[in-house]
Amino acid sequence: MLKFGSALLLAAGLILTPLTQAIAAERQSIAVLIPGKHNDNGFMQSAYRGYEKIKNELDVDASYVSNISATSDPVLLTDAMRKLAQQGPDMIIAHGGQCNGPAETVSKEFPDIKFVVIQGHVQGNNLSSYVVRQEDSAWLAGALAGLTTKSNIVGHISGAWPKPGLMGRAAFYDGLKYVNPNAKFLTWFTGDLDNTDINSAAASAEIYKGADVIYTMLNAGRQGVIDEIKTHDGTVRHIGNVSDWTQVDDSFVGSAVADASVAILNAAQDLTTGKWQPNQIQEIGLGQGDVVKLALADDVSPQVKAKLDALAAKIVSGDISISTTYSGKEFNPATGNLVDQSFKETLKNFKN
Repeated sequence: MLKFGSALLLAAGLILTPLTQAIAAERQSIAVLIPGKHNDNGFMQSAYRGYEKIKNELDVDASYVSNISATSDPVLLTDAMRKLAQQGPDMIIAHGGQCNGPAETVSKEFPDIKFVVIQGHVQGNNLSSYVVRQEDSAWLAGALAGLTTKSNIVGHISGAWPKPGLMGRAAFYDGLKYVNPNAKFLTWFTGDLDNTDINSAAASAEIYKGADVIYTMLNAGRQGVIDEIKTHDGTVRHIGNVSDWTQVDDSFVGSAVADASVAILNAAQDLTTGKWQPNQIQEIGLGQGDVVKLALADDVSPQVKAKLDALAAKIVSGDISISTTYSGKEFNPATGNLVDQSFKETLKNFKN
């Protein structure tokens, strides 16, 4: 039996009984791996928002690492993930499809740790993926571009080549062609999601070739495209992704919102409630709240808005099936020529 003084200390939380020690031992730990800059105003920052939600909403020990590789080098990502695993967290949440391969490798080395890839497409005995269907809002972004372009030439710029990025590009193209079959498409992966100069140069080249709407799937490098577009006195519009960029700059005619922070929180909640399962791919898509949607600028006409609402309803109902493969040519800003997709192998320094 505790003495009176000890009881006071216990009440003050200064003595751990076997019960309170057990409770403390049950506190779970979650590490979030963010390949790029956690404050990039893009996809990587959505991971940091997810980390903040875990810290604020769940009773767990949460940590994160970021800024590992701007080019998503798989060797660097694998090494960073392995170092996290060696610290023994209950769960590692890796952000982005570029973590597919590293997670497959490291999860096998640490079978007692639960692994999650956000926007991933991998499964295993201790590995699952949580996906926000960015292709849904990307398809609508393509439709927006097709309905608002005046030159009938539409651009797309991204940095890296993980599967979700390729699927998003394909979905954008599918939406564009659905509403505007005659539109010309200029698409390019610059190889760097964060470099403003490289991505600005790509935008300049696409605009020179006539693009008046450009969809960017970038992180910090998006600022370079914004700066270039703003030199064209409103004749070129921008479509963003991940978050609502129409609230940031009036050069944006729309934004393909796909808030991956929700997927991160969902994975963490599943761990704490015991609902997490291996060998699963969990999806959140259009029509499931505001996680996935197309945000529109105030100056988009009521007619275009009505058409996009009708198209969104068809996606939700299944009347529209989104293609997530693109087999066309790509635009090389260095030469102004269209090239086979295999050309980008000369720029790649990682494998999906």
